[in-house]
Amino acid sequence: MVGFTDARDAASADELWVLEHYPVFTLGQAGRREHLLNPDKIPVIQSDRGGQVTYHGPGQLVVYVLLDLRRRGLGVRQLVSLLEQAVIALLAIQGIGAYSKAGAPGVYVTDAKIAALGLRVRRGCSYHGLALNVAMDLTPFSRIHPCGYPGLKVTQMADLGCDLSMDSIAAALVDQLCRLLGSV
Repeated sequence: MVGFTDARDAASADELWVLEHYPVFTLGQAGRREHLLNPDKIPVIQSDRGGQVTYHGPGQLVVYVLLDLRRRGLGVRQLVSLLEQAVIALLAIQGIGAYSKAGAPGVYVTDAKIAALGLRVRRGCSYHGLALNVAMDLTPFSRIHPCGYPGLKVTQMADLGCDLSMDSIAAALVDQLCRLLGSV
């Protein structure tokens, strides 16, 4: 992502990278080690994204959003809102009511977080992105204060009745992102 962003010029196409990570805790730029309670054997990586600490692992859909924000006329807060809206729209299609919270980026269902956001902007271009819990082992979240919030609950689509494949969910989320962001 960093190499891609550094090599960009005004003609570079925007991209969405869709993937799953091996188990890893990441600390954002503001990440404080006291939010890592017991990482055990899961690696901890310092990241240049915004935010505190989170967990990534198999069964979680990660979308890196590599956009030229200046060209699109977007600010960071607008991008965060659009990413949240895309996830909320995807979940609504599956019959899952979700919402965003002012001052706490991400997407929530009842009192639990289902999607985390962490971005970095350099030279007017974004990288990093969002992580949507689809069908994963949520246990590692108990080893951290997710997003720096002690006691924050996390949930996933599978526990809310969604049994679509990861590929189907990825395609639907990319569709929602393209709808809101325009062609990517």
